[in-house]
Amino acid sequence: MREPQPAVYIMASRRNGTLYTGVTSNLAQRVWQHREGLGGFSGRYDCGMLVWFEIHANMEFAIAREKQLKAGSRAKKLALIEAENPLWRDLWPDILDGSE
Repeated sequence: MREPQPAVYIMASRRNGTLYTGVTSNLAQRVWQHREGLGGFSGRYDCGMLVWFEIHANMEFAIAREKQLKAGSRAKKLALIEAENPLWRDLWPDILDGSE
């Protein structure tokens, strides 16, 4: 069994499209759920691209970071994505390769 790996992530419908910010202990599984449309918001708005994520030491830190991001503006989220993923690549293959 895989050890939990707390992460905060942002899913998008497309470049500069609808954004969804979340927290999870299993990034690969949670992103798969979004991609399959199994989440309410992400399914409704087709947020199937993983465009940004951060791995954290524990869930407490990950939840605090998620709250910080959700309290911030859309512009701040876009800037965060653009700084680390300027091409808005879908990072799903990266986490499948185990490079998270």
